[in-house]
Amino acid sequence: MKKILYIATIGFTLLTSSCNDFLDRQVPQGIVTGDQIASPEYVDNLVISAYAIWATGDDINSSFSLWNYDVRSDDCYKGGSGTEDGGVFNALEISKGINTTDWNINDIWKRLYQCITRANTALQSLDLMDEKTYPLKDQRIAEMRFLRGHAHFMLKELFKKIVIVDDENMDPDAYNELSNTTYTNNEQWQKIADDFQFAYDNLPEVQIEKGRPTQAAAAAYLAKTYLFKAYRQDGVNNNLTGIDEEDLKQVVKYTDPLIMAKAGYGLENDYSMNFLPQYENGAESVWAIQYSINDGTYNGNLNWGMGLTTPQILGCCDFHKPSQNLVNAFKTDSQGKPLFNTYDNENYEVTTDNVDPRLFHTVGMPGFPYKYNEGYLIQKNDDWSRSKGLYGYYVSLKENVDPDCDCLKKGSYWASSLNHIVIRYADVLLMRAEALIQLNDGRIADAISLINDVRSRAAGSTMLIFNYKEEYGVNFKVTPYELKAYTQDEAMKMLKWERRIEFGMESSRFFDLVRWGEAKDVINAYYVTEAARCSIYKNAGFTENKNEYLPIPFEQISASNGNYTQNFGW
Repeated sequence: MKKILYIATIGFTLLTSSCNDFLDRQVPQGIVTGDQIASPEYVDNLVISAYAIWATGDDINSSFSLWNYDVRSDDCYKGGSGTEDGGVFNALEISKGINTTDWNINDIWKRLYQCITRANTALQSLDLMDEKTYPLKDQRIAEMRFLRGHAHFMLKELFKKIVIVDDENMDPDAYNELSNTTYTNNEQWQKIADDFQFAYDNLPEVQIEKGRPTQAAAAAYLAKTYLFKAYRQDGVNNNLTGIDEEDLKQVVKYTDPLIMAKAGYGLENDYSMNFLPQYENGAESVWAIQYSINDGTYNGNLNWGMGLTTPQILGCCDFHKPSQNLVNAFKTDSQGKPLFNTYDNENYEVTTDNVDPRLFHTVGMPGFPYKYNEGYLIQKNDDWSRSKGLYGYYVSLKENVDPDCDCLKKGSYWASSLNHIVIRYADVLLMRAEALIQLNDGRIADAISLINDVRSRAAGSTMLIFNYKEEYGVNFKVTPYELKAYTQDEAMKMLKWERRIEFGMESSRFFDLVRWGEAKDVINAYYVTEAARCSIYKNAGFTENKNEYLPIPFEQISASNGNYTQNFGW
């Protein structure tokens, strides 16, 4: 059993309720007295419950990892047995037939607001505590504001026009007046940043219990928030209207290596270590959702959000399948550099093309071991892929574990205790590099050095695939960029490429494209080339100023007393 912040399911009664559907409604189980509310034990339970929901409240059909929603990117296909298997996600991946009444859109909205409710409920009781009675008051408040910021951030990147619920002591009647247009787009980002700022100011440098965020974790999330905020969408639509210099400076400030060093964060020696249970909570894991097995509960607190992504050979369900376009993006030239303009002209050939080692930690390739286990050689057949070739024969690796791992619970759906890393140190490096490039104030060379740190680690990430050259004919070749003068455009091309390769299948690609204002062009070009490989894209089409964000769910607008406004284009 992992020694982590224990995330047992705790039953409790909410202190307030709301008429709005997005709040976490629960049936009262009894009366909680004022003395109980103000007791350290009760408050601790509320705090733990706010953590617990990120495990117990996850769902295979609308995962908190957001893999179900990153099928809109060029990284992956929905997968499964066909287009009707999880049809609402097929609509997302082809950008057609999406309805405001689709259950998957309403479900992720509700469950993320339930997470906010848990944090706010804990904050209500924390506000009542005396610091002498509860010495960790400010730290626990910081933790709850971190969790609240995390949920608001996810909602923001999914829906854009969201309801900010940051007053835990709001009068219950006031919930009926909440609106998703009270604040501008920029002001909503700032509200999220304010929570992470408080967390940064009040969290310790090191946490004994690994599930709790550190000061550096808050700094990293604060930087991420400012990076998204910097790319302004201040008009009525979703067009990029500018890149804010002051926000970029905040990104640089909060990705300072000294902040990260105090918490002991850094790159793992081998890329694969980020996705293996035996290396969990390592140097690169800035903050992760913690899962457990054999922890005294019936099923353990497992990562059910990834229950659909195991390949068919294990019983179910073969969703979240890497695209051919993504596989081709890992190819490199004779010098070990990306094939920026020609990577997708021809499909990757194992024995003739050079390739970045990260491919074999990201994508399960036919003819190769699944999760480094030679007892499971991936094959191009129905035993491994449910769709009879419709979605190809690649399988996703990062979120899955070795089938022989004792961290895996087998059944109709498979779930493991593998943590879900929300922010990796590599992301901190690349966020800093991006801000330096966009500032364009003479520090592009520093940005290239940061990108090179990530590439150099990739080049040496052969700990578990050291024999792939001899056994399978793989030609690994990836090298750092030359330290010379680059234009801002050249540096941004390198940065964007590195983000895609480094975080492939980690469900950040689509949100990066939206942030950069490139979603329409990249996705529509992808539809054209990928249609020849995957027929589902023949009638696909991304509509600018619409498909960048999900629609506000019809159910939520109907319950809002007229206070919610639908997103542009819907």
